[in-house]
Amino acid sequence: MFHSTGKSILALRGLSALAIAAALSLSAVAPALANSADFVRSLWPQAEARGVSRSAFQAAFAGYSFSAKLMEHTKSQPEFTRTVQDYIERRVTNAQANKGRAMRSEWNQTLTGSKQRWGVQPEFVLAIWGMETNFGGFMGGEQTIHALATLTEGGYRPDFFREELLTALRIISDGHVSADNMLGSWAGAMGHTQFMPSSFMRYAVDYNGDGKKDIWNSVQDALGSTANYLHSFGWREGETWGYEVNLPSGFDYAGARQLERAPLAQWQAMGIQRVSGKPFPRGSDIGRLYMPAGASGPTFLLLPNFDVIKRYNNSDSYALAVGHLADRIIGGGDFATPWPANDYALSKAQRGELQTLLGRVGYNVGSPDGVLGPKTRAAVIAYQQRAGIPADGHISGRLLDRLKR
Repeated sequence: MFHSTGKSILALRGLSALAIAAALSLSAVAPALANSADFVRSLWPQAEARGVSRSAFQAAFAGYSFSAKLMEHTKSQPEFTRTVQDYIERRVTNAQANKGRAMRSEWNQTLTGSKQRWGVQPEFVLAIWGMETNFGGFMGGEQTIHALATLTEGGYRPDFFREELLTALRIISDGHVSADNMLGSWAGAMGHTQFMPSSFMRYAVDYNGDGKKDIWNSVQDALGSTANYLHSFGWREGETWGYEVNLPSGFDYAGARQLERAPLAQWQAMGIQRVSGKPFPRGSDIGRLYMPAGASGPTFLLLPNFDVIKRYNNSDSYALAVGHLADRIIGGGDFATPWPANDYALSKAQRGELQTLLGRVGYNVGSPDGVLGPKTRAAVIAYQQRAGIPADGHISGRLLDRLKR
């Protein structure tokens, strides 16, 4: 933290007013901002203990200085206010599917070999590649060592990022990639399919057999590493991510909420059917019901591989996009059920407004704080039941608009 001492003033001397403002705004998380050289020197004993060579260490930190601009990313992560529909439609397009098919043809030998070795269908590896970097189109423009060093020096989750930094240094020292070519995101995700250094150490493979695990310059290594990652988290060979389904008229939403996960045969007994009309391949597979837009939009039964995809990014929206893009790459079409028109996600203020409106019509939601807890969900379901609409508990802009009438 900056204090009003002579040393701190000298550290800021010569900076522009904008730079000084940025530095001061970061003072709460950047105690070492004034002296990056001390930070680097303090790191060497830990790196040496990890087996990092002195030459690799020096090359990795050549030209390093703390980046206030990069630290701004840690404070500018806006509230997520997009619907799942918007997330999917921005990321799963005809162009992406076509590019995925072209990449499947180009890298068919690698993908076929990785499927034989790890049991992961090529379309899922391709879908993750497309989602993460647009098939290698943009892998992030940050030098990974410098980005991780800034986050550590700046005090942003320092224990986590220090560990990732030391691991990244070992990757360079082991000769897998040079410091200049170790590029990635501001948060340290690297290469074609955006591995963190710790994931690289556990799951990266030298698929092309050149002695390096190079997920930056070798598409073969990157695709093989991604297949190995999914396999390591329990990918079920030959199974898909889930099925789009239709719900019967008068569907028991309360019973579905209590059921949570159940064999597909049990869901089928409740009247749920695949939109394709085909039977479920295995009634014993365990699925969970997912209605990202409520009862008025596409509905899915999600299988265990969906949760494996979430080990890459712990988001239902992300995993649904990967699964859908994979289906499109192998020739599938858009979802059979259209997304509801004129729906939108709620900001925190709008969620508070919804709670206030529910309270006005007699439902106990507690304090209208914009946090959607069990009381709010129960109030929404009770309101939907009274209004004679599907009691799916889904909260969105359409529900807010209805309450405003």
